[in-house]
Amino acid sequence: MATATLSATQLLPLSLPKPSQKPRHAHFPFQSLNPSPRLFSSNGFVSNCSPIQALLNSTPITTKAGSEPEPFTLRQICQSHVPDHVLCRMEELGFVVPTPVQRQALPTLFSGRDCILHAQTGSGKTLTYLLLVFSIVNAGRSAVQALIVVPTRELGMQVTKVARMLATKPKEGELEQKSCTVMALLDGGMLMRHKSWLKAEPPTIVVATIGSLCQMLEKHMIKLEAMRVLVIDEVDFMFSSKQVSSVRKLLTSYSSINTRQTVFASASIPQHKIFLDKCIQQKWTKNDTTHVHVNPVEPMPSCLHHRFVTCLKNRRHETLLSLLQSDAPQSAIVFVGEQSEKSKKAGNAPSATLLINFLKASYEGYSDILLLEEDMNFNSRAASLS
Repeated sequence: MATATLSATQLLPLSLPKPSQKPRHAHFPFQSLNPSPRLFSSNGFVSNCSPIQALLNSTPITTKAGSEPEPFTLRQICQSHVPDHVLCRMEELGFVVPTPVQRQALPTLFSGRDCILHAQTGSGKTLTYLLLVFSIVNAGRSAVQALIVVPTRELGMQVTKVARMLATKPKEGELEQKSCTVMALLDGGMLMRHKSWLKAEPPTIVVATIGSLCQMLEKHMIKLEAMRVLVIDEVDFMFSSKQVSSVRKLLTSYSSINTRQTVFASASIPQHKIFLDKCIQQKWTKNDTTHVHVNPVEPMPSCLHHRFVTCLKNRRHETLLSLLQSDAPQSAIVFVGEQSEKSKKAGNAPSATLLINFLKASYEGYSDILLLEEDMNFNSRAASLS
């Protein structure tokens, strides 16, 4: 599959009828970087801790001496930390062999240290921090004990879905035990319903966008006194967004590093050494924070193909059309640049609208073209995405 990407903040999901392909899974070698003592080192970690190793795609990971260690499963890494029903659900969902970031980060997370998870999209960061969450929370206590902050509602929906699947207990013999409840605090329009839920019985785990969360905190609808773990997902985006002040307030005012374990996760953290130092200086994390950096030798998994097409500015629509016609994808997402203030003042239509109109007039194979942008209401966004 080939993809074309235009710079952007708006998305156009395109559902295009073409032959389906079987899903393929990418497995890729990796290396750990950063020799700084506070930064994670793969070899150093393996030598200093119990010999937790794993097989990735049936290829053994060897030590410097060339020995071939036994394969270890996710269950073996998590056995003494995560409840058994969560491990069973994890295996039922197909999570058996640890990915590199899980193999490297989980022992550190289970030790209680704050951590920055820095690994590629699709590397398993979400499951990594969810396993930590389930190792810490007490389902029998009615209080918010884990908070996962995400930049978008769509990502929040994905994280919530996985968390709820892992929290599900088997029906046989478990009815007398309370299971973890997971609240998705992702849309301002549902805050009244959440207020009733929080008043009746606070959830164990909350997945929230920063805007909705701060609205609830300011109105004293949610309390974080019992919070034991805080996860900020896509942390690089969160600190470069308009809501960075709210993120900082959450880290320093609404909770304390002394009473929580803090986890930052991201696929890309520019100047990560500087970011790590800043986390400690600003007291967003504790002094012994670990940076787990899984950096693949290959720039991208082998099943993905990237192309860079150079064209004149006024030929971008035609170039995209040519790519769609030649690649004939079953479905596609096109990222479109945000309209400039100069263009708005001139009374021009938004970039996304111009592209939609062009494709509808020029691309005969489309079945539906939908707009997906931040300012749309929750139901419209969900409908476009699905």
